[in-house]
Order: sequence, then C-alpha cells, then structure tokens
Amino acid sequence: MVDKYYELTMTLQNEDVVEFIADFVANIAGDGLEVGRNRIIVRSENDLSNVEDAVSSLVGTLGGTIEIEYKMEIKENEDWIATYQNSIEPIEVGKFYIYPSWYEAKEDKINIKIDPALAFGSGHHATTFSCLEVIGRYVHEDDRVLDVGCGSGILGLASTKLGAKVDLCDTDPISVDSCEQNFALNSAEYEELWEGSANQAEGEYDVVIANIIADVLKFIVHDLKKATKSDGILILSGILDKKETQVTEMYGDLELIERTEKEEWVTLVYRNR
Repeated sequence: MVDKYYELTMTLQNEDVVEFIADFVANIAGDGLEVGRNRIIVRSENDLSNVEDAVSSLVGTLGGTIEIEYKMEIKENEDWIATYQNSIEPIEVGKFYIYPSWYEAKEDKINIKIDPALAFGSGHHATTFSCLEVIGRYVHEDDRVLDVGCGSGILGLASTKLGAKVDLCDTDPISVDSCEQNFALNSAEYEELWEGSANQAEGEYDVVIANIIADVLKFIVHDLKKATKSDGILILSGILDKKETQVTEMYGDLELIERTEKEEWVTLVYRNR
C-alpha cells in the first residue's frame, strides 16, 4: 500500500449544485468520494490536480455562476478504498439490479454491473433511481433511445438491456470514456456515443432521456424536443423541486404523463404531442 494519498476538498457556496458537481467528479475520479451538505472530498493515490482543473473548466462553461473553493492536501495513507467499497451495496430498482463487480448478479433481475466512484451514477442517487424506474415502464424492445448527459452510462445500459437501440452523449470527455468502459464491463453495445449534446443527434428517437440539472434542461429545450419523435417519450430528471416550475414552463407544449418525486428531486415524463 502506498504511504501517502491526495485529498482534494471542494467547498461550494451553493448547496443546490453539490449533487451536480459530485456526479461530474464521479466520472473523473475512479476512487472514493465523500459528499456533504456543501462539500465534496476526493481521495486518491494519484495527484488530483486534473480533477480540480476539470471542475474549474466545467464551472467556466457555465458562466462562472458556481463558486468553489479548492484545498489540496497530501495525507498519510489508510485503507480508505476498502472501507469505501464495503460501504457500497447493490440496489434493486424496479426490474433492475445494480451491483459493483465485487458482488454476484441476480438471476431474476436485469443485471447492470457498475463500479462506482461514489453512489452517483450507480442507482443510489434519487434522480438515477427514479429514471431507472421510469425507463422500466417506458422503454421497449427495438425502441430508438437517446441518453443525453449519459455520465456513467447506467441509463443507456438499462435501456440496452431492455432491447432498445441506444445512442449516448455527454459534453464531458471523461464521462464518454466512463460510459464506454461500463458498456464493455457489461458486454453491452450501443449504437453511437459522442462527446457533445443533443444538437448533434441525427433523426428522431422513441425515447429521449436527460438526467442533468434544471438550468441545462432549460438551455437545451429545443434540442431535446427536436430529438423526440411525434408521440415519443421525453424523460427529464435532475430537477430540484424548487426549480420544477422553471422547467415545466419551458416544456408546457408537451403532454406531462407522469411526475415522480424522490426526496427533493423531481422526474418528469412527457409525451411529444
């Protein structure tokens, strides 16, 4: 075991975006994370300067509206990776069983193997959990599905395992790599995977999934509507309850057919009428 490890602490002024930044970091840092009310701690045996640089770049693309203080430290090593792995347990969500590679699959479930950097992107977080439930109801065999802001790829993987033909995209190149690795881990295949957003999609889809944050859902509203075929399904998630009205106002011309709320997070299912 290495004698030292790196610890990067990020303190955020706005608690609302902690989940968003943590999910982003999860696709960069392959080790353990600790998420608090307004703080994210990343620990690794490797230098974490790349994580700080990536988060700073992300904040820059969002117009600098997110304020983050960074603190990097080198500490004496403990077996924190094993401790973290012991804290992550499999989870059942509707038809799906999400499990890390140090557990066994379940015969009576649709199995998705994810080795998470933290609970985000592995089904434990409320938005991912709700999306998986909704996907189990609305995605069918041979559907054409687009996962926008795919992150770990878990939602696209779930759709693929239901027999859908799946395209995925994310503006973060590290997320694209993570998604590719998780599909390989599950011996699953996607149709297309690209770095970018829904504006680069070709044609229309039976189901479009966007588990991002409210501000981004508002920004790409026209791209998401354009990608959803007539009578198709659009699944929106990552919406804090206090920002729900801002989103529903932008998508008011579609038919809202289901609303799910888990903790303080809202998932909306629209039909493109």
